[in-house]
Parts: sequence; structure tokens; C-alpha cells
Amino acid sequence: MLTAGFKLLARSRALLLVTAAVATPAWAAPPDGFAQRVEQVRTKIGVPGVAITIVENGQPTLAQGWGTQMVGSNRPVGPQTIFQTGSTGKAFTTAALAILVDQGKLKWDSAVIDYMPWFRMYDPWVTREITVRDLLVHRSGLGLGAGDLLFLPNSDLSRRETVERLGRIKPATSFRSGYAYDNVLYMVAGQLIEEVSGRTWEQFVREQIFAPLGMNESTVSDREYLATADRAHAHVRSDGPIVGLGAQKPLDGDALIAANAAPAGGLSISADDMSRWLQVQLARGKIPGSDRRLWSEEQAAQMWDPVVIQPIAPAIPGFEAVQPNFETYALGWDVRDYRGAKLIWHGGAVFGSLAAVALLPDRNVGIYIAANANEGQLVRGLLYELLDHYLGAPAAGWPEKYDVIRTKRIADAAAQVQQEEKAPVKAGPSLPLDRYAGDFTDPWYGTINVRRAGQGLHIEFPHSTGMDGPLTHYQYDTFRTNPTLKWVEPAYVTFSLGANGTVERVTMKPVSPIADFSFDFQDLLFTPAAKGEAK
Repeated sequence: MLTAGFKLLARSRALLLVTAAVATPAWAAPPDGFAQRVEQVRTKIGVPGVAITIVENGQPTLAQGWGTQMVGSNRPVGPQTIFQTGSTGKAFTTAALAILVDQGKLKWDSAVIDYMPWFRMYDPWVTREITVRDLLVHRSGLGLGAGDLLFLPNSDLSRRETVERLGRIKPATSFRSGYAYDNVLYMVAGQLIEEVSGRTWEQFVREQIFAPLGMNESTVSDREYLATADRAHAHVRSDGPIVGLGAQKPLDGDALIAANAAPAGGLSISADDMSRWLQVQLARGKIPGSDRRLWSEEQAAQMWDPVVIQPIAPAIPGFEAVQPNFETYALGWDVRDYRGAKLIWHGGAVFGSLAAVALLPDRNVGIYIAANANEGQLVRGLLYELLDHYLGAPAAGWPEKYDVIRTKRIADAAAQVQQEEKAPVKAGPSLPLDRYAGDFTDPWYGTINVRRAGQGLHIEFPHSTGMDGPLTHYQYDTFRTNPTLKWVEPAYVTFSLGANGTVERVTMKPVSPIADFSFDFQDLLFTPAAKGEAK
């Protein structure tokens, strides 16, 4: 229940929204009939709940929810309903670092080991050279999503324990040679904030960003999120041949970013609160309605300044308008062009939830869209629909266009898996099942356990429960996982035998050809654990 003070704040925000909508010119307001349009798209695509915020010329013009917090419930999504926002939270981590830069406690281009002498990367030279800025721009040499299984689908590792394991992950390319998106170095950034400030990342964000902005509904941890009654539950389709097909179902306990990875995307934010974040971003760090600043204009420029060039894939026919001329990454933000305008934005995905934050700084417009399901065609489609409106372009039906290509992509992947698994080679396994059992260790992930269970085998992932489940024989010496958590991507587990007929190594790869890159099973290389080595 809201306290009297919170009720007054809520009424003030509601009045601000109404006043802003009346005071701004017609082109600055959302498109005519936009609320009905959102509901049409939400219903057609089958998304349980949606929240959207728009800020224009320094004022909120929309903060609204559609649909329900959970399939089968009658709890509506409202302006105070919190949604998991995924990697859009990376910008909060860089803002926290910017505050520390303004305070003189660190520098963007100083080496990380200047502040965390114990920190290590795989290559000693990279350990010496990697800077605070390098942590934030995906040019470390790590492969796409490398190490994400350290927090996915959950983890019993602390943030520091996780960071200490990064020195065992082999790079995919040379340092600063190219772009490959990662999450694990944002864990390092979160640990760095604690080392420098003496406050955990959670405490720092809550006290130095949320509190000054009046973001009273938003949360910084899975514990706080689960304790909030007014929250959008995550949903996933997982009763088809691959994850992404079937009926929308709420995830048991909600799919969360594990606490160790929260600086990479563990925030949950309401539409109302997001209006404050959009305002301070567009004001280059100035707190709305105040003469105070969260960060200086100099740091605002640093956070939006492109650092790494991203590759641009060929345009899909019919999507030429959304093809950028340049695509770059700044500090927690993607920076690109759209219809001749500068666009600063970031997407966010936590399994069962999606979000996007976009800024048109030259138009002084900010947009936030969140959904409690993995339906990117809604989030991306409505985002471009709003961008077109504020840039004076005609409506192009982007949600419908994205829905067509997404539906085909999933159907094609499902058909491929079904075809491959329709007639596996009727050979193997080479050994009696007991001889596949054992503990196997990967240098950075740790140990998995393969056990005999009943008439078959069972695999356990001690650091990330939910991937556990029975192993079913596929072909040769390859088995298939059947995860307890149905939204976890299943994987093929291949046992490689030595000349003496014992297991020498175990490798894995996702079953689905379009599995999320965070399920980086292919990066694992397990070998038999020495006695007492399990970790």
C-alpha cells in the first residue's frame, strides 16, 4: 500500500502527464489512437503485458500500461508496474561510474588493476592494459556472450567469485580488434564500483541514482523484484520443439538475472520511474525540476561518445529504412543513425521479458517500451513506429513486418531440429552407461556431474540449477539434455573417448540453431576432475 507521501507523488506525476499532454504541440504527443494501436498489436502477437513511456521536450507525455501482469490473472499493468529491463540497465552502471569519475575516484582510461590489483584476464598483457572504458564497450577479445553461463539461468557464485573466474576464459580475438557483445565485463564494472566507493553496486545505484531521481518503485535485485506485488511476471513459449513455440506461460519464480550479473542487466523499472531516467538522460545529467546534477555535461558526452564500430548485416528486403549507415557502441549505449537522425538506444532481454530505451537527442525525445514476454517484434516494431512519428515519417506497420520474419525464423529452426532428430544414427553408445558417469571440470565454469539414474543418465550443473535433468541418448556418444526449467535451451552433450575407452573430454552445443547466445555451451570444454578438484 502506498504511503501518503507516495500517493502525493503519484498524483503529482499524473497531473504532470496530463499537463504535458495538453501543453505540447500535437506532433509532440503520441500518434492519434496510439493506445488502441498498442492494444491491437499486443493482442495479435499474444503478449500478456506492455508498458510504454515517452518524454518530449523535458516532459513526460505518456506513462501507461496495457494488458495483465500474468497470464490467467486479472491484475492490470499500470504506470507503477515494474518490468525487468535487461541490458538497458548497462547505462545505469556506466552512469554510476560517471558519478565516480566526477568525484575524482577513478578515470575512464586508467587500468582496471589500478583499482582492483587482483583482477585478471586470460592474457597477462591484457590484464595490464584493459581500462575502465574497455570494460564497457565490448572490445576485450572475448567471444560473443562468453562466460554468460556463469550467471545463466542462475548462479550460486558471488560477484567477486565470478569476476575471479574471468581470467580462465580464453579470448576469441585479439584485444581491441573488434566488437563482440558481452555481459561478464559489466560484472567487473559492478565490482569496480564496490571496490572504489565502498558501496555495493546495488547500494550505489539505489542511493546515488534512484533516490535523487525519485525512482521509488524500481528495484536493483531479484529479491526486491520478487517482493514487489505490482510486478510484470516473465513469460515464455516452451512447449514446442524449440524454445519460442507454444502457448505463453509464466516462468516459475520468474526468470531473473542472477545477482552476480545485476550490473549487466538486473534492474526492474516502472513506466513512471523510467520517465525520470529519460528526463535526466536528455538533460545530460541534470535532475529534472532541480538545479542539481547527477553527472556533469562532460561525463554525459563521454557516455554517448562512440568508441567501437559494430558490423552491419545486409538489409532484409522490406527493412531498408531501418538499416543504419553507421552502428557504434558507446558507454552502455548503442549509437547509430535512423532516417537521418542520431539515435542513442539499447535493447534489454531477460528470459521472459524484453525492453528498449531510445533517445533522439536532437528532437529531445525519449522512449521506453517493455514487455513481459520474449516477443521482440512488438518491442522493436512499436519502437520504430514511435520513432517514425517523431521524425515525421509515415507509418510503416513495423510490428506486423517483424512478426512475419520472426515467425518464419522460429518455424524454420523448429523444422531443422525436427528433421535432424527425426532419424538419428542408430549407433552407440560405445560404453555401458556407468562408464559415462563422473565429475567433469571446465576451467572457467567449474564442475558438472553425470550420474547413473535408474535406467539412464542424469546431468547436474551445481552452480546453476535448472539446467539439471535426464540425459537421453541421441546418437554415437552424444546425449541430449532435458532441463528442469523448460525455458532453458537443451544441449547436445558429447563424450569423447581415449584409446583406452575412457572419457577424456566432454563438449556441448545448443540443440536449437537460434538459441540465445548467452547459452554459450560451445565454449565449454570439460575434462575428468581429479580427486577433490570439484569446484
